[in-house]
Amino acid sequence: MGIRVIKTALAVILSIYIAQYLGLSSPLSTGLLAIMGVEVTKKRGIALSLQRIAASVFALLFSVALFWTLGYQVWVIGLYVLTLYPLLSRLKLKDGIVSSSVVMFHVFAAKTVTLELIVNEVLLLVIGLGTATLINIVYMPKEHTQLVQYRKQVEELFSRIFIELSRHLRDNTYVWSGRELLEAEELLHKAVDAARRQSDNRLIFEGAEWTVYFYMRERQLEAIGRMTEHVARVYQTLPHGELLATVFETLSEDVLMPHYTGRTERHLFELEQSFKGMALPLTREEFEIRAALLQLVEELKVYLNVAKKEKRPVGV
Repeated sequence: MGIRVIKTALAVILSIYIAQYLGLSSPLSTGLLAIMGVEVTKKRGIALSLQRIAASVFALLFSVALFWTLGYQVWVIGLYVLTLYPLLSRLKLKDGIVSSSVVMFHVFAAKTVTLELIVNEVLLLVIGLGTATLINIVYMPKEHTQLVQYRKQVEELFSRIFIELSRHLRDNTYVWSGRELLEAEELLHKAVDAARRQSDNRLIFEGAEWTVYFYMRERQLEAIGRMTEHVARVYQTLPHGELLATVFETLSEDVLMPHYTGRTERHLFELEQSFKGMALPLTREEFEIRAALLQLVEELKVYLNVAKKEKRPVGV
């Protein structure tokens, strides 16, 4: 927020000086337009500035026609608002409502329409919004360092979650609060927003790698949420659960790796083969628990498939 305030102040000062240097009428209006033009990302700043200029030029022509036809009366301003605002909204130019109103009041105050007035208003728009957009493009805070930190924190949380699940599978009396799940969800929301900002601040290259990465983690967190539900149904400690706990322990290490190692996937495949050679359940309770464990295996496959698609294997 501090950087945005500084950029806004610079845009206001620079735009007013330029307007005064060119001898434009109502140069202070460029300051108001500059305040509206400073945005949180480069792409958003450019898009909204173009929208506001388009809306304002349209409003300029509309107000000229309206005042020329009906006269420079206050009630005509009300008609302008009732007519133009819904129209701009339907044209998806509603962000230009305020800037278009600035232009309209200038026309109303002038009580006349001349080519000089129209040129003056267009230059005010270009200078005010253009200066803000230019300053927006020149400097925007870098998100890379924060994104790297988010990635590290998410991976550490995932690792802790897998450790907690393995502990319950080894000892069904162990109770986990699930706090890490909530922390991971909140952290991913922040990370996705930061990744989008970084992408929107790249005008030439999209730079969507961080967006893809955190999207992968969101999908995996959904699978982890389903895993915890299946683990909660394991109310007895079985050899099958203890074997599956070793898979989670392996996964707690693999999740910290920058590449897809395939180690957990191989371990899980070997575990499935050993499950097939084990004796059938002898009691209903054992059947229910083993069914929950099998569903847990399927969710692990979902998690690993997402990682396999989005994370590059070692050596690639």
